Amino acid sequence: MLTPNIETFIGCDAAYEDASLVLFGAPFDSTTSYRPGTRYGSCAIRHESFGLETYSPYQDEDLTDYAVFDSGDLELCFGSAEAALADIEARAAIILQDNKFPLLIGGEHLVTLGAFRAVLNKYPDIHIIHFDAHTDLREDYLGAKLSHACVIRRCHDLIGDGRIHQFCIRSGERAEFQFAKAHTNLHKFNFDGLAETIKSIGNAPIYFTIDLDCLDPSAFPGTGTPEAGGVSFMELLSAIETVCKGNVIAADVNELSPMLDASGASTALACKVVRELMLAILKNRR
Repeated sequence: MLTPNIETFIGCDAAYEDASLVLFGAPFDSTTSYRPGTRYGSCAIRHESFGLETYSPYQDEDLTDYAVFDSGDLELCFGSAEAALADIEARAAIILQDNKFPLLIGGEHLVTLGAFRAVLNKYPDIHIIHFDAHTDLREDYLGAKLSHACVIRRCHDLIGDGRIHQFCIRSGERAEFQFAKAHTNLHKFNFDGLAETIKSIGNAPIYFTIDLDCLDPSAFPGTGTPEAGGVSFMELLSAIETVCKGNVIAADVNELSPMLDASGASTALACKVVRELMLAILKNRR
């Protein structure tokens, strides 16, 4: 019997009804400020995931031991950031309504705002753990308040002080660092203080957003705005496991621009980050 050719992330082909975690892609990069191409990130991650095994020797866990549903990529309006965010929010809201874990794959970092709006509606006491090279705290970028350069500032508009925790930050305007000093918990350059932060949050819900340009461009050149001085894959993996010991209830991975690394190494790394993130989430929710 023939069946449809439907491509999912490796090991993520459970029925929706059975799944505890649901992947969905947001192929959007209309506000990218430097080098575009992240709209192809989620599709590339899904396709290239078949270069991986479902088993992680890092965590001694296997995706086949869990039920994960890959709902594919959303069809988003490239002419309207707000329309795209509304569609992302609606998809995340459905997943949350069904008491499943939404894992969003971007796309540029602005896509986080759509999913975060849905999460905030269900979890008003939410905290954000933010891994990134950039502060993303601009009030606007060339007059646009909906930009990947402003996404964490827009999240701050919604939840205020004391609930945004930023790590690996090594780039931004002076005004952004000044804003962070007054309003967010910003850690420059690395993951120092991460374990203490997760402990201080306690059992409060966490939205976990990973901009892959937190990685050093020597390991991850396939991104729109690479910044020297980033962390290694192993440092990121350890940090992911640390965060997932907290009460993470939604997450995203974003800012892979696969065509900017013809070797495919950046896409391969992004696939492994997604696998390790899923397993860290699932084993701690078990």
